[in-house]
Amino acid sequence: MKLTILSQFYPPDYAATGQLLEELAVELSKKRLEVQVFTGQPGYAFDQALAPAVELSKGVVISRTRTSRIWPQRLRGRAIAGLLYCLRAIVKLRRRERLGDLIIVTTEPPYLMVVAYILSWLYKTPYICLIYDLYPDVAVQLGVVKEKDPIVKFWRWLNRLTWQRAEAIIVLSQSMARVLTAHEPALATKIEVVHNWADGVLIQPRQKTNNWFAQRHGLDRVFTVLYSGNMGRCHDLETVMQATYFLKQEAIRFIFIGAGAKSSICKEFVQRHNLTNCSFLPFQPKEVLPFSLTACDLSLVSILPQVEGLVVPSKFYGCLAAGTTIAAICPPHSYLREIIAEAQCGATINNGDGEGLAEFILELKNNPHQAKTMGRRGRKYFEANFTLDTITNRYLSVITNVAKDRLKRQKNATARDFRSARLF
Repeated sequence: MKLTILSQFYPPDYAATGQLLEELAVELSKKRLEVQVFTGQPGYAFDQALAPAVELSKGVVISRTRTSRIWPQRLRGRAIAGLLYCLRAIVKLRRRERLGDLIIVTTEPPYLMVVAYILSWLYKTPYICLIYDLYPDVAVQLGVVKEKDPIVKFWRWLNRLTWQRAEAIIVLSQSMARVLTAHEPALATKIEVVHNWADGVLIQPRQKTNNWFAQRHGLDRVFTVLYSGNMGRCHDLETVMQATYFLKQEAIRFIFIGAGAKSSICKEFVQRHNLTNCSFLPFQPKEVLPFSLTACDLSLVSILPQVEGLVVPSKFYGCLAAGTTIAAICPPHSYLREIIAEAQCGATINNGDGEGLAEFILELKNNPHQAKTMGRRGRKYFEANFTLDTITNRYLSVITNVAKDRLKRQKNATARDFRSARLF
């Protein structure tokens, strides 16, 4: 079977979704699937050199368009680049033989699913929707657009159109499945919950005393709290910054690795309050992650209440793999609470409760044995549920079922045509 994956982001870009897709594509290619990816040029995190327009990497054929390089650091520029990428995808895949047997289409950019719909309508190629972020809901909840705006109504109509034609819809959490089902109850039989993952071979628990990254940044001899990843509009960095202020007199370091819309807000907070307990580093290359993710005593994950069920913090699975205690800042109904409670690998903090977060950090600092125990539990839970091999098999199961169901429908249609022909 020839599988085509559509996503604007893919390595060497630093976007987490792209890095996850690469791991999935490579693993699926090992399962006797012929995998090709149509993506854009790097431009998510910062300026990078152009990648080859076409290349074969780790058994996966990758085709790239340059349109995603347009104003990558601006919201409007990214929207335009995403639209141009979609148009380029239609042109690139306009020939039936280039499409393959099945398409997996992501929400990078959010309106990319329309491309799969058009290609499926033209060539009858089936597709699976992989929803990372649920738009336009995210834009509405963040106040970018209003629910009554015509663009929102049009977007929802497009979603309904593409979801109805899809063979299956993969979402990343039970929360997201509930939101999607509330929108379209008829889709319930198509929805598959498949969590994100981390590469547990690459990322493994590591002592800070045996970690060059921790030593280089002076983290090996001080209690360290890490926030690693996108510092975007959907993440609750405000509660984290409250905790940095409450703990400004303690021997505790806060390390922020990454970038995003709220990065400048956090830096301004540190400056305004003259905090000396915070450090900011850029996104790290993938080969550094085994060391950066383990250069701490506590990992932070956060999500705003209004976008629960609309987005998923992919950093959570890397934290589990790293074997560090986790503090998740999230609403009471978050799926993160369910996992952390079941795994007993950390604590959940209500949004806005910076004091509660500070208290938990102090509790761990004063009880290092508790921190190590929780971290070990997290790693054990990860190995049982969220390894790359486990999740790849879930994807393979969805793909196989789609292929079987489609073949069955084709046989039934052929039989009906044969019976109809005999009547004449």
